[in-house]
Amino acid sequence: QVQLVESGGGLVQAGGSLRLSCAASGLTFSSYGMGWFRQAPGKEREFVARISWSSSSAFYADSVKGRFTSSRDNAKNTVYLQMNSLKPEDTAVYYCAARRLGFMSTPGLYDYWGQGTQVTVSS
Repeated sequence: QVQLVESGGGLVQAGGSLRLSCAASGLTFSSYGMGWFRQAPGKEREFVARISWSSSSAFYADSVKGRFTSSRDNAKNTVYLQMNSLKPEDTAVYYCAARRLGFMSTPGLYDYWGQGTQVTVSS
């Protein structure tokens, strides 16, 4: 059974930092591209970042470029999202997702999803 478990969310002031983690189990992690998405109340789920299975490539939404960095440790079956210079508009539930040998920006193309972790940025 595949499980993705996010952690690291919380309440932070604008300008602060958080690091999200997503621990995967039940799959060959090194064969899966990983994506980070977020969903704010009343809005659609949107792409944040994606990283290839080998960490050779990573891409970011324009809204987070230069502030967020995704990385992964295949030995620990974990992907990370380092979020710096947080803004109130970054407030959302953040999800990680996995797709075998792919790492797209489209949520519907992912195979597995975590349950999400809340990030709240106060002004």
